[in-house]
Amino acid sequence: MKTQVDALDGKAVREMELADTVWNREVSEGAIYHAIRNELANRRLGTAKIKDRGEVQGSGKKPWKQKGTGRARAGHKRSPVWVGGGKIFGPRPRDYSYSIPRKLKRLALMSILSLKAKENRLRVVQDFTVETGKTKDLVTAIKSLAAQERTVVVLKDNDALIRRAGRNVPWLSFLSFNRLAAHDLFYCHKLLVLETAAKNLNEFYGSEQADGGKDSAEKPAKAGRAAKAAKGAKA
Repeated sequence: MKTQVDALDGKAVREMELADTVWNREVSEGAIYHAIRNELANRRLGTAKIKDRGEVQGSGKKPWKQKGTGRARAGHKRSPVWVGGGKIFGPRPRDYSYSIPRKLKRLALMSILSLKAKENRLRVVQDFTVETGKTKDLVTAIKSLAAQERTVVVLKDNDALIRRAGRNVPWLSFLSFNRLAAHDLFYCHKLLVLETAAKNLNEFYGSEQADGGKDSAEKPAKAGRAAKAAKGAKA
């Protein structure tokens, strides 16, 4: 598919070709769901914790003797049935993170890129940077491209100056072309991709075809091995 490359003033300067396998493919809603769920789970700290009977403050001395008082038996003040005692079955520190297949993650990111292109929320922009690293200069530069709405800028590399200029802008976030985040891409209202980053994405995710070729080449080999094993079993 073809798209126009815009200057910072919003005017088209030329056209460029985007790979259909990356920017114009069928959207997989299931892959998007699993990718976003995985990212949110990996962000969870899992630091919630209670104190059990061995961790709360209190003496281990028996409050009163076992028999003869008319009261219920009690071993110590840290018992969970006492006010101020330890808690039972409460949360403990845990790791919520898990991994998903690499191909599923790639499919989700390509689906989101295609979705943004179909919804006309994608704009390819000429490469630019902020020499001063100042927030005011960055906001002025992209004023005609994004007007205070949730915007993601995909960079060609880890540009420290432009990241520093945009870290004070609450509606603006930056991603490198090789470290995309499904959650940020999916929920943004505007997706600005630098021209070089768009070319890099064509190559970076276009390699999926090569992966598919490997899989298809391996299938006949596996089938041949299975046939030989079957013949050996019959013999």
